[in-house]
Amino acid sequence: MKPPRADADPSEEPQPGKAKSEYRNYTEGKLLDRVYSTYLLMHTHQTVDFVRRKSAEYGGCSLRRMSVMEALELLDQLVDESDPDVDFPNSFHAYQTAEGIRRAHPDKDWFHLVGLLHDLGKVLALFGEPQWAVVGDTFPVGCKVQSSVVFSDSTFHQNPDSRDPRYSTECGMYQPHCGLENVLMSWGHDEYMYRVMKFNNFALPKEAFYMVRFHSFYPWHAHGDYGHLCSEEDLRMLPWVKELNKFDLYTKQEELPEVQELRGYYQSLIDKYCPGQLCW
Repeated sequence: MKPPRADADPSEEPQPGKAKSEYRNYTEGKLLDRVYSTYLLMHTHQTVDFVRRKSAEYGGCSLRRMSVMEALELLDQLVDESDPDVDFPNSFHAYQTAEGIRRAHPDKDWFHLVGLLHDLGKVLALFGEPQWAVVGDTFPVGCKVQSSVVFSDSTFHQNPDSRDPRYSTECGMYQPHCGLENVLMSWGHDEYMYRVMKFNNFALPKEAFYMVRFHSFYPWHAHGDYGHLCSEEDLRMLPWVKELNKFDLYTKQEELPEVQELRGYYQSLIDKYCPGQLCW
């Protein structure tokens, strides 16, 4: 599938409710203490062993059955504690993202649905997982932490992998250019939702699965780190991840969408690409 244009018409850009430079501010703001505490726990406990355990626990998608819309409604109960930009339920963010994509890409209904789906894996926090094992930016475990990882200089000191010689080199336990599909990412909503999509055979293009799986990997798609682990396929997919990110990030604003007016359209997309009761 042809990747999105790098020289897209500025009119197709989401219009942020505040200046772009004000988003993802990790140095000041009213939510900073909450955000830092979440990342400190994440960077202390996200290890190779932890990720393997959670992958085994949730990879079989055998916990419960529910529809996409039922999962989305569960996110009415979730405020993301890692997000410095918003303090409202995550369900609204799903519609904001989807509607931004719909305005810019009216011919790609599957991409509209990706906007709605991309954070659905956060239902893990409502299944009993702590938020540090669900939300926030992701990063590869099993190799040296790069400087662009949020709070990398002050939050990894108690992580046992950081003192393990197997995991302290640039590539750590991986081979150069092994491909991100062969890398263990910190466990969270990205990987979980990707597993749900695969297990339930969502009728979406490969790009959709990839965007959901790596949209929180900011050190890579926003800062250019971890390129030594990437394959040619990763580089081919990167423009799609960047395109989703524009709408994931810059549609966040306090003016909330009228969900009841939008439900019918998105239910039609769910019926087309991922209908019925799904395994989670």
